[in-house]
Amino acid sequence: MKKGDRIGIVCPAGYMPKKNAATCIETLQNWGYNVVIGQTLGSQFHYFSGTDEQRLADLQAMLDDATIQAILCGRGGYGLSRIIDQLNFTKFKQHPKWLIGFSDITVLHSHLYQQIKFASLHAPMAAAFNNGGASNVYVQSLKKALKGDLANYTCAPHNFNTIGKATGELIGGNLSLIAHLIGTKSSLKTAGKILFIEDVGEYLYNIDRMFIQLKRAGLLNNLTGLIIGGFTEMKDTVTPFGTDVLSIIKAHIQEYNYPICFDFPVSHATENYALKIGMVHQLTVAKNKTSLKEIR
Repeated sequence: MKKGDRIGIVCPAGYMPKKNAATCIETLQNWGYNVVIGQTLGSQFHYFSGTDEQRLADLQAMLDDATIQAILCGRGGYGLSRIIDQLNFTKFKQHPKWLIGFSDITVLHSHLYQQIKFASLHAPMAAAFNNGGASNVYVQSLKKALKGDLANYTCAPHNFNTIGKATGELIGGNLSLIAHLIGTKSSLKTAGKILFIEDVGEYLYNIDRMFIQLKRAGLLNNLTGLIIGGFTEMKDTVTPFGTDVLSIIKAHIQEYNYPICFDFPVSHATENYALKIGMVHQLTVAKNKTSLKEIR
């Protein structure tokens, strides 16, 4: 993208007050982009940013608009799976653009990758710009991605890591949504890919159950590499599950011999690098550090 390009902001899932996106809008303008605000930013219908019909119409209008070069989702929450099958990508394919977001936006990323064969950006959304966040390295990674810079990230080693090097298209997102999509036409086909996974606010037994679902569906069998991101704000039952979240995950994936890294900075917390879904990356898990590098 270049200065003067237009970025649309929509809320295709949960409600977001317009004031919560003010810093994001100002920052995008300071980056040199023109911002187009969709009807759903600041709109509310119970939990959602509008009725299914309103959210569908707003996102569809942005997809169809040839003058818009990127669509940033204001927030996630829940709601995209209610409208995903009604979206029409005919005009989008003629004038493609970045689709940006994470969490519930995993539904859109996965559908776009599997059905439309286009890359997208799993990246910070509007709230990440608030409280000084606009200047941190994670929001700045979105700025770099929009400019066309190739991703090149590193993080500290973890005791649970499996050492090795992998190359493949990068896919993934929120664990609960990846599991939710299994059996649908939006479900990820993971063979030969590098998969990244993160989640927030789940009970420990749910993480256990969702990894069993991924394994039984074959999504972990033929990866070239696996990235375990942040699993934040985990919850436990009154009778404790008996172990921590990373140990739960480790127990489920210890049978695989491809490279695996834990605690990569992709999450619902501040640590959330912009990742280009569908682009080829190289994952290197070494004793002293982990690196993820986009390659062409």
